Amino acid sequence: MVKVQIKKRGKYYQYTFEIAPQDGKRKWITKSGFKTKPEAEREGLKALNEYLETGHSFKPSEISYSDYLDYWMEEYCYINLKHRTIETYKYIIKNHLKPRLGMYRISQITTATIQEAINDIYVERGFAKSYMKSILKVIKSSFDYAAEIVNFIKYDPSIKVKVPKYDEPDGDPVHIFTKEEIDLIFNSVKNNHCVYYAFLTAYHTGLRISEVFGLTWEDIDLENKKIHVRRNIVKKNQAGGTKKRHISGNSTTVWYYGTCKTANSYRTIDIGDTLVAALKKYKEEQEIFKEMYGDMYMKHYKKIVENPYTKKPETKIVNAYAEIDVALPEAHLVFLKDNGIFEGTDSCKHAFKVIHYQLGIQGRFHDFRDTHATRLIEAGADIKAVSKRLGHSTVEFTYNIYVRVTTKMEEEIVNKFEEYLAA
Repeated sequence: MVKVQIKKRGKYYQYTFEIAPQDGKRKWITKSGFKTKPEAEREGLKALNEYLETGHSFKPSEISYSDYLDYWMEEYCYINLKHRTIETYKYIIKNHLKPRLGMYRISQITTATIQEAINDIYVERGFAKSYMKSILKVIKSSFDYAAEIVNFIKYDPSIKVKVPKYDEPDGDPVHIFTKEEIDLIFNSVKNNHCVYYAFLTAYHTGLRISEVFGLTWEDIDLENKKIHVRRNIVKKNQAGGTKKRHISGNSTTVWYYGTCKTANSYRTIDIGDTLVAALKKYKEEQEIFKEMYGDMYMKHYKKIVENPYTKKPETKIVNAYAEIDVALPEAHLVFLKDNGIFEGTDSCKHAFKVIHYQLGIQGRFHDFRDTHATRLIEAGADIKAVSKRLGHSTVEFTYNIYVRVTTKMEEEIVNKFEEYLAA
């Protein structure tokens, strides 16, 4: 049995205990500098317990679910998940999981305990089925990691847990814009050049919102009519800022270059003459505004920083007025306000309030992507080409998730059968 030995070295005490041999040689862990023998004994026993628990400062079977969730976020989520997903998980954990399950030891929690918690959330808060599924996803993911990866528990009690039954069928949040709606939308934002051209680009390419606002002018080859998708734009909120915006050091919103959603999302797509002509015009307008605003035009730069969780380098977007010399490479972002300010995906918030409440059109930015894909399929485009254009991993994913059945498609099915009967 491993024991902690305490010895006095000069004025101070040290603890020592033997650990597993390495390369056939005996090894010890030793630490000194303790003023009293009881202090050395206490810290030595703590270190020995941590060693016996293979590096954990706790016994896995005794850790609370609250503390385990912190451990899981630190050891898995922060390293492997996207920033937006991490923020969603943190909110769900803080507001729903810790208040209901956090006080229990993870080894005590049963399937019934989790199901009751899910039922309570449903009854008390009345969340939509999609959000309830998100809460359950966090629970299932955390327990799967505890059981299958780190072996804190013998089995996963969340496997059979389900969200309560909803009377209404799952709603489809996707809205395929009609041509009339597209005309109304573009007419409503025609004076906001940043939003207008961002909408136009999404409608003509099917790019995701984070891909659209992550574009730089170097990514757009107007001569060869191609757009290279090389990154996402990611919004992070930094602590300690003020409500002032866009001035370096004061804004609570910070933009970063992020990786694309999947490996297939890195792609090059062809664009048509209509979008090429529009983007040429937009670029000319930006040059005019640069001259107009002069030293007060906002410019953006790429700064390499360390991600606090993964410890890997990432690119942060910093900004400064044109009159200030910045010793960093410039980021030639495409979709900016007239004065050069970059609001990223936030640029569209007001526009969609107008679209929803004044035009009465229910939709999201992502619906430009769905509309683009659906119209291509309607026009007879090859599904494999559409899938590649959207950056999907499989053709089936394109069919099942993004290409919705429209009235035109349904009518064509009937017409084809009538043609068959008449033949």
